[in-house]
Amino acid sequence: MLIRLRSRDGLERVTVASNATVGDLQGAIAETLNVPVSAQLLSRNQALLVSKDPVSGKEFADMQSPGATLASLGIGHGTLLFLYYSGNRVVAPVTAVTPHGAFGRKMTMDDLIARQTRIERQETPHCSALSFDREAANAFQRYVHESLAFAVKRGGIMYGSVNEAGEVKVDVIYEPPQQGTEEGLLLMRDMDEEKRADVIAEGLGLRKVGFIFTQTVSQASRDYTLSNAEIRQAAEFHAESEFEHWATAIVKLEVNEDGGADVHFEAFQLSDQCVKLFKDGWFLENVPDLDPKLTRMKKEVIVLQKDTFTVDNDFFLVPVKIFDHEGSLTTSFPVENREPPATLQALKAHLERHKTKPYVKRISDFHLLLLLSNFLDINTDVPQLTEAIRTEGPVPDGYQLIIESMASSF
Repeated sequence: MLIRLRSRDGLERVTVASNATVGDLQGAIAETLNVPVSAQLLSRNQALLVSKDPVSGKEFADMQSPGATLASLGIGHGTLLFLYYSGNRVVAPVTAVTPHGAFGRKMTMDDLIARQTRIERQETPHCSALSFDREAANAFQRYVHESLAFAVKRGGIMYGSVNEAGEVKVDVIYEPPQQGTEEGLLLMRDMDEEKRADVIAEGLGLRKVGFIFTQTVSQASRDYTLSNAEIRQAAEFHAESEFEHWATAIVKLEVNEDGGADVHFEAFQLSDQCVKLFKDGWFLENVPDLDPKLTRMKKEVIVLQKDTFTVDNDFFLVPVKIFDHEGSLTTSFPVENREPPATLQALKAHLERHKTKPYVKRISDFHLLLLLSNFLDINTDVPQLTEAIRTEGPVPDGYQLIIESMASSF
């Protein structure tokens, strides 16, 4: 009897006896399709082909007994099964041809496929790991948890550094002017302020390394990792950065075993293909009644050997490992663009609270420096402060007097 097999390579067929077992089918696959038995995982569950961890999934264990007959599993002539396999194999090209054009020029099936875009998963991220400064991460999640109750979305731009191994450290989260709702996040970027943030970060040996945002409690019940709107917003930042190691992080509440809720961080990179498609304008926006876990494309693409205009967002995501670390900066000064806004009165309170520390440590806070940049020259004064902080050297007396004068005006 004929058994149809759908794998990542498309639809293929093998022939076995009517009384064949699962083991016999695996042997036929090994002989006909060059997939070793030890590398095979068969299932009637089509979710096998999009699972992030198919080998461990109990829902794909329906054909794991080699001695079971296919008939006992309800498998007969023409049944469609799904095949996952580890490793790689050489697939024989389809050479069927068809006349094309007025003069009958012949075109292979490979020619036709080449005319379309095939959506494929990216297995390995360029960002091998993402480590958050504990104070910076805590300041972000605490505000969202305690002040916003995860009821509206919040976002930020991550500043940090990357080493030769592709490991990214996040030491600062800058929060631009924004308006969050239950479903959306509108960033009203103040480019003058953001430029000052860039200069401060550069003086501290940092650069933009990623985008972070929260998901609301209402999103927790949805069956997606990122919505199509979140994919587009993340892709916009990634494309703008021109930075290979750019990361996207999400913060959300997850129910724990005791029925309570824990704050959870996850990190991803958008695939190279996703960013390129976004740059090329393939993503459609504002599609009525579209499931948020899907992205609608302007042109037809191939997903799992099927022509379609919609792509599951998970195809665009490459998971990144998360760690934490203790950086040299503090995050105890009020963060910009929150309510209530940071003021010089907050500066006075901050300096008083840390008066026992060396002066350079008292001002080793990105958000404090951003406030000071409203009053100091960003090109001459601020670099003097960031150099002192970066090298842990003394702050020039003149700048100490200026800062103390600002604080004492309240």
